[in-house]
Amino acid sequence: MEGFWHAEDGWPVRRIDWPLPDVGARGSILFLPGRGDCYEKYLETLDHWSKQGWRVTASDWRGQAGSGRLGMDAVTGHVPDFAVWVADLAWFWRRWVAETPGPHVIAGHSMGGHLVLRALAEKAIEPDGAILSAPMLGFHSWGLPSWLMHSIAGLMTHLGDRRRPAWKWSEKPGEVPEGRDMLLTHDPERYGDELWWRQHRPELVMGPGSWGWVERAYASVRGLEKPGVLEAVESPVFVVATDHDKLVAYSAIERAVRRLPRGELFLFGEEAHHEVLREVDAIRNLAIEAIDGFLSLVASRGTKRSS
Repeated sequence: MEGFWHAEDGWPVRRIDWPLPDVGARGSILFLPGRGDCYEKYLETLDHWSKQGWRVTASDWRGQAGSGRLGMDAVTGHVPDFAVWVADLAWFWRRWVAETPGPHVIAGHSMGGHLVLRALAEKAIEPDGAILSAPMLGFHSWGLPSWLMHSIAGLMTHLGDRRRPAWKWSEKPGEVPEGRDMLLTHDPERYGDELWWRQHRPELVMGPGSWGWVERAYASVRGLEKPGVLEAVESPVFVVATDHDKLVAYSAIERAVRRLPRGELFLFGEEAHHEVLREVDAIRNLAIEAIDGFLSLVASRGTKRSS
């Protein structure tokens, strides 16, 4: 069932919910997609978790997919600050936990994974377990330090409207660029599924991020890099990633997992692109099996937190 929840300031954000299983639920999972993403791309995985006995919910981020826009046009992704999204998540989390059976698990892909980890570090949420798929914890910077890349992005926000696109998307706004599939998945059918949704639900179309998004993304990533931040995360965190990711820096993911007191990494190589949960069956099935093992452990431990 699709619907909306409303943020503290009243902003409507889309959600989709699977009903409770016929026999008692093993717990509940909240899934959050990445930058420019939509939950439609992950229906296959969400449905799998539902069939495994979990009560499943997925949500947009405000300003993406079917939840409006924060920028100057319909295809550029923008946010004033990542703290807006963390606050939205904290607000929704409290209400979702109250209405769903525990234990409660949160899952996020790419930017969604980053925001989940930031919310954990800031104690904005306290799930019984977290699953991160290729989390956006660093960027490919051609050997330049993150502070310098952050400074460059900051300069660009002062040279024009910070809501303007930071990179070229395609000759036609909203049209996917050639070769994009090779950044995301080896599976042409799953990639084609995304294009089908974009065609049938035009409101899902999003292209580049804004310079404001880029600058705030660097600020948020650098915030997680500070000593003691990730070390304070108490929840068990299961990370699925590939060291051949061309969109986010694997080295940053590896460092982060080492710092997490209860972090675990399930790693792929060149056989996987960024969207591991939308890879060819031979790869995706391994990732899903590993995640299911983590979920079984969470279910066996039960609910230890209530906020």
